[in-house]
Order: sequence, then C-alpha cells, then structure tokens
Amino acid sequence: MTTPLAPPIRMGKAAVVALGMLAAVTGVLESVVAPTLPLLQRELSINPAQGALLSTAMLITGALIAPVAGNLGDRYGGKWVLVRLMAVVSAGGLVSSLAPNMAVLLLGQVLQGAMVGTLPLSIILVRKYLSPGESQVAIGVVSGLFIGGGMLGTLIAGPIAEGLSRHWMFAIPTFAVVVTTLFVHKLMPHDPPSRSDARIDWPGLVLLSGVLLTLMLGLSMAPEVGSRPLVLGAVVVLLAVLVAGWVFVERRSPAPMVDLRLLAQPAIWSSYVITFAVCVGTAVSMFLVPQLFSLSADGYGFAASSTDIGRYLLPGAIAAAVSGPLGGVAARRFGASAVVSAGVGVMTATFVALVFLHSEVWHLVVAKALIALASGVCITAMVVKTATSVDHGNTGTATSLVLVTRVIGFATGAQVSGAFLAAGTDAGSGVPAESAYVTGFVIAGVVTALSLLVVRTMSKGVKE
Repeated sequence: MTTPLAPPIRMGKAAVVALGMLAAVTGVLESVVAPTLPLLQRELSINPAQGALLSTAMLITGALIAPVAGNLGDRYGGKWVLVRLMAVVSAGGLVSSLAPNMAVLLLGQVLQGAMVGTLPLSIILVRKYLSPGESQVAIGVVSGLFIGGGMLGTLIAGPIAEGLSRHWMFAIPTFAVVVTTLFVHKLMPHDPPSRSDARIDWPGLVLLSGVLLTLMLGLSMAPEVGSRPLVLGAVVVLLAVLVAGWVFVERRSPAPMVDLRLLAQPAIWSSYVITFAVCVGTAVSMFLVPQLFSLSADGYGFAASSTDIGRYLLPGAIAAAVSGPLGGVAARRFGASAVVSAGVGVMTATFVALVFLHSEVWHLVVAKALIALASGVCITAMVVKTATSVDHGNTGTATSLVLVTRVIGFATGAQVSGAFLAAGTDAGSGVPAESAYVTGFVIAGVVTALSLLVVRTMSKGVKE
C-alpha cells in the first residue's frame, strides 16, 4: 500500500492579513520624519543640511538592505529572515523614540531602513504558499498597504509630535511593528531554507554596497556638477571600478549574491529599466507639484500653506494606496505588459497635460492623483512580473532589485528636478521661472514614454 502524499502547505487568509498589516505599520514608521522635519530641526537644533541627511538615511540603508534581505530570504527562508529583520527595525524605532540628539536619531533611522526588506521577503512567502493568481493579488495588497501606511504616517505624525512629543511618533508605530511581527511569526507556515548553498557571498555583498553608496553619492552631487566637476568625475570613475569588480566577483563566485544570468533575462532587465523610468517621472511630480503649490509668484503659484499642501496631496496619497491592490488584480487579469503599457500611457498623457494646464489648483490635484495611481499600478505589475519570471529560489533577489531600482529612480528624479529648478531660479528674486516647471514636466513625460520601447521585451522568454 502506498502512503498518500501530504497536502501542500498553504498560507491562510489570516497570515496574508498579518503580512499586510506588518507592511502598513512599517509604512507608518517610515513616513513620520518627512512631515515633522521642521519640528525635529527646531527641537534638535540641527541645520537644513543635517535635516536632509536625516530624511535620506533610511533611503540609503534601504537600498543596501533590500538585495541582502532578498538574497538571504531565498537561502534561509523568508519567515526566518523577516522576523529577524523586524527585530532590527524595532530596535531602530526604539532608538529613534528615545533619541536625545541628532546622532542617536540618525542611528535609529539607519536601523529602521532595514524595513525596505519587508516586501521582497513577503513576496517569497506568498509566492511559496499561494497559487500564482492568489500570489499576484497578495503582492498588490501588501504593496498597497505599505503605501497606505505611509499615507497614514504622513497624516498623524504632526498631530502626535505636537500633541504628545516627537518621541511618541516613533514609539507608537514601533509598538505596532512588534505586535504585528509576533502575529506573522505565529500565523505564517514554517519556511525552511530552500537552497543547499546557504552561504553568504561577502565579497559580492561588500562590492554591491559600495556600488550603491557611490551611486547615491554621485546623485546627491549632481546639482553641483558645475562647481565640482572633478569631484563628480572621480565619483563616476570609482563607480565604474566598483561595478567592474562586482561583476568580476559575481561571475566567479560558486554561490553569487546576484546571479548575473538572472539579470540577462529580457523579462528581468526590462522590468528594471521600466521601473527606473517610471520612478524618475513620478519623483519629478513629487518634487515639483508641492513646490508649485507653495510658490507665490506673478502669474503662477498658489502660496499654499503646509496644511493646504497636505490637503491638496491627499487624493494622490489615496490613489497611491489603492494602486497596489489594483495593480495586482489587473496584472492577474490582463497581464503585466498590458497593465504597464496602460499605466505609462496615462502618466505620459498627464505630464503632457501639465505642460499646458497648471494654472489652477485642481489641475495639479487631479494630475498628481493620476500619476500616483498609474505609477503605483506600474510598479506593482513590475514586481509581479519579476517575481513570476524567476524560479522560487531567486524570488527575493529579483524582486529586491526592483526596489533598489525604485529607490535609485526616485533619487535620480528628485536630484534632476532640483538641478533644473535651481538653474531656472532668478538670482535676484530667488523664485524659479515658470519655464523651469514646464521643463520638468516635459522631461518627466519623455523619460516615462521612452519606457514603452522595452515593454514588449518583458514577454520574451516567459509566459504571462
């Protein structure tokens, strides 16, 4: 008599909800600094440059942690790595909540940056324990709840910091992270290591970290290229050397951190290219629209207060939160290529409209909401496409690189926006010319539209 096979382990709905709630509360914790930066600068007696460093600390850490977390999740199991990563995030939240000065708060933000690894680890789990169709929807839900948590954090950070103290705006979401992590640990199926070569590629890790840090440094210096061309040139040369060294090491490693054959697949590299282009365009709108709201100039600008700007941007934040689940459902129903084509088309048309229509508040409110919705749908479709184009053992690595590309795209768009806005500012008045904003919208539209050239490449070698 043959012994019947045990039924496959599946993830229950409660576990999916727990993952989604964990994404939401980490989104809250991630977003509390940006709206309260003026308050932090006053209370900690820090200058704007230090404030900028504080606001980008998590971004840099996240770019470094995401591929490491994804790679470790592929090797050791998503649940095992996720729980330990959340311990680091919780420690960072605790340090931030107790921080008496800038140095300690910066340390807390660096530790909190580990939360960027949550998404690739969650994708490893839902793809392993859900059917392909269910996993696509679950990826969208987790992505959307992370964005929704960020929206909630932006709204509540100020009232909590002013009504209680800045310490509580870190402490409350940190407590929520601890609780939801315990639920994930309890409800998630056991996730054993899936690869026998469970070794860490330390040379590859160090070189990739150097590449990302150097790239972020180069992007931060881009607006000052005219005043420091030699320094920027040296950074570019260093970046090229690090990339060459990383490729050399990864090609010869028996267990590489990133399998370069994976990056050579058309469905993978095209996803990264599209993600970068879409995020550059999105970042331009994120940078320019609030500036245009706050500006007071003859013939354009609205002289809006911080409260007014928050209210104007709320529809866009809601659209971004909805875009994750919508992108997952649409990718399952119509295929990622069709969803991305539609999203890029909407973004491009919206940027073209902004070139000619930006004289009323509702022009910018509607445009920002459309861009946020289309961008979120595109990025979710890219994550779904990337996750389903590789085998289970490479899910975390491949999807984490989408997040790294997203960070680089946002950083590039923000720095480019700042550069041409500064170039279009009159030295006498200190007010940017209207043409600078128009130029930004044109550049964003062109970059976004160019991504359509590689959309067809996404389908090569894989089935939708």
